[in-house]
Amino acid sequence: MLQRRLIVMRHAKSAWPQGISDHERPLNKRGRAAAPLVAAELQSRDWTPEVVVSSDAQRTVETWERMKDHFSPTPQVIFDQSLYLSGYSEVVSAAIQLPDSCATALFLGHNPGWEMLASQLAGETIDMATGVAVLFQTAAESWKGAFSGREWELVGIIRPRELEKESERH
Repeated sequence: MLQRRLIVMRHAKSAWPQGISDHERPLNKRGRAAAPLVAAELQSRDWTPEVVVSSDAQRTVETWERMKDHFSPTPQVIFDQSLYLSGYSEVVSAAIQLPDSCATALFLGHNPGWEMLASQLAGETIDMATGVAVLFQTAAESWKGAFSGREWELVGIIRPRELEKESERH
């Protein structure tokens, strides 16, 4: 049976400029620096996604733009408006559309939905601060099967703050 690997990632830290809608908020300086660190860590753990499904909000698009060059090969990306401020059911709807040839997918979105999604899959409370990526896996022949009552195993959590501290030490 194939392993399905799911990366649930919240967008990197964003700015709150006056007069800009929530959907159009850009990343701030810290977010622009953190996104490539998370991507490099995913690549170093051999968790390169084959497909990225992202909210179409500015901060998620910008997070992906800062991550993509750190993956080899570069994953296919799908910007999905239904993932803006969504949660579990929208992720499942998008995930079951993925081709069965895709073993690893990254879903890039927002809180509170992403925190609820990660916590539900893990069976424990997961804090999804900005830029956090949570790694899950399950054995399933298809993405539809992966969300049909299967248990997901929490493999790891990547936190940008920890990566920033690590890079400062070197």
